Amino acid sequence: MTLATADLGALLQLVPVQRAGFALVLAAVGLPIVGVIIVGLDIMPVRFAMMHVALLGIAVGLLTGLDPMLCALVACALSGAGIAPLARTPDGLSGAMGLLMSLAVAAALLVLAVSGVNASGAFALLWGSILSVGAADLVVLGVLAVLVPGLFWWRRRDVALLLHDRELAQCSGVPVRGLTVALLVLVAVAVAGAIKLTGALLVDALTLLPALAARRLGSSLRSITVWAVGIGVVVNGAGFLSALWLDWPPGPVLVLTAGAVVLAVHLVPERRNTSWRAPASVSLPSSH
Repeated sequence: MTLATADLGALLQLVPVQRAGFALVLAAVGLPIVGVIIVGLDIMPVRFAMMHVALLGIAVGLLTGLDPMLCALVACALSGAGIAPLARTPDGLSGAMGLLMSLAVAAALLVLAVSGVNASGAFALLWGSILSVGAADLVVLGVLAVLVPGLFWWRRRDVALLLHDRELAQCSGVPVRGLTVALLVLVAVAVAGAIKLTGALLVDALTLLPALAARRLGSSLRSITVWAVGIGVVVNGAGFLSALWLDWPPGPVLVLTAGAVVLAVHLVPERRNTSWRAPASVSLPSSH
């Protein structure tokens, strides 16, 4: 046994390391499916907006003495529900996300400046602190690990139709508005839930990148989802163990590991059955 292997074994005996590993396993179950939603609905700007909203929630938490991560979760969930009506504007989600990002970051900076709260504490959470994952973080990730796959399985036909074509979904009796709001809230909460693991700036490693890799390998929404979860488990496990072994920050290593997988699968010929993806940006109907 080499010294490095012995050190890694000793690290894996530590409770914070075990808690972080368990958190990454939970994240690999739910968050890659959220990535499938992001790619399928073509709502890439949402995750950027939620990073800014999370910063606002963290700032409010530091100001009021409440749990900053809980405040970030609540802020993101409310924002996810609130942007749905804005998505019906001519600019679609792009305009709504631009407005939300501007307002959120301005409000966050104002709260930090006026209150005298140490801004370094707020911005530190944006970079992630995986070894400080606590019981509350595990609960959030556990709920997402159950809720996200559960919603996908329960409403799999409706979700598939929505991602394929919104007008067809509406004509088929799918509650497009309600389902879209639910999916947007899930995306928002997932971004907030992953902040402690990789930081908001690197959340793509847990959500978007596994979905992008799975899109090259799957031929249907179901297979893409299964591939995304499988890739998420492999990436999270390999990236975390590599970071511990090399004594490097876990967040960047997870991103680089996921990015390497995405680049590797691009060597595989892309399947042409991509009809699961919505053909346009989110646009909620004005009536049912």
